[in-house]
Amino acid sequence: MAFDFDFELLCELTEANGAAGYEDRIRDIVRRELEDEVDELHTDAMGNVVGTIEGSEDYDVAVAAHMDEIGFMVRHVNEDGFVSLDALGGWDSRVLRAQRVVVHAEGGDLPGVIGSVPPHLLDGDEEEEDVEDIYVDLGLPADEATERVSVGDIVTMEQTTRKVGENVSGKALDDRVCLFAMLEAAKRIEDPDATIHFCATVQEEIGLRGATALGVDVDPDLAVALDVTVANDFPAVKRERDYVTSLGDGTAIKLKDGSVVTTPKVHRRMRSLAEARDIPYQLEVLPSGGTDTAGFQNTYGAKPVGAISIPTRYLHTVTESANGDDVSATIDLLTAFLETEDGEHDYAL
Repeated sequence: MAFDFDFELLCELTEANGAAGYEDRIRDIVRRELEDEVDELHTDAMGNVVGTIEGSEDYDVAVAAHMDEIGFMVRHVNEDGFVSLDALGGWDSRVLRAQRVVVHAEGGDLPGVIGSVPPHLLDGDEEEEDVEDIYVDLGLPADEATERVSVGDIVTMEQTTRKVGENVSGKALDDRVCLFAMLEAAKRIEDPDATIHFCATVQEEIGLRGATALGVDVDPDLAVALDVTVANDFPAVKRERDYVTSLGDGTAIKLKDGSVVTTPKVHRRMRSLAEARDIPYQLEVLPSGGTDTAGFQNTYGAKPVGAISIPTRYLHTVTESANGDDVSATIDLLTAFLETEDGEHDYAL
């Protein structure tokens, strides 16, 4: 299947490494892609990137997608040269064994592996491990490892992005696939009525921090966030009600998650617009988890907010998977929403 979007750019975004607070490599890509599409481009003290297209009306819309991925920070290098880690974001330690990683040391990137005890040595009584029990093996002599790696160095997962049938799979689709959708929408927008601020945010995975700051600095009249959402439509999940969303059923219009209830008039307009434009969509009710939507909702006074999500399987692993048509539908709905936002829609409750 050939995707009808820039798959090479999506691969570049997802394969690049940028853990929470250290999004530099992603920021460079975002600035490169936005600089010819916006009227103003700046980066703030936290590292958020904001590209603004000036509109004809006195009305501002912020669109946000986060740049950071979950990763680790080095907390110790032992006398044998093995590296122990502290998590940056929500990891399930079960998925970490036998993975390749990159240690971003001051002298350059170092490849490493998170090892796993061979099954020959297991007796079945092993306790479940936490991230603090994980060690990175750099394959270096102890003295060289301790010399080249320092406490505070960042560690990220190593994985390529590829097509898998009708899907795209790789690491950091959370939230680079939505960041990609935002960049693609920015390239389609011409002469909008509303002023649109395309916000690539930082530190979402550790508390929605970048978006919360931008809620004050940008102070929009309306905010829309983009993020992945749970798609549990695979055999390990038995009850259909636990799927949240399903791959291939379209983009997801968020009604709620663990951090926000979106403004009813905003999500209703999204639904009406999707139906009018024949854009496939599904509704998202996510019991837990949070997104940048909440960062904007009440940071600097009450704001109407909406959110568009891309259904994704296997979240917070290196094999996150999204459907190509769902990605296209997300770009289409976001573009349509922004092109028709003129400040005349009454979102007050």
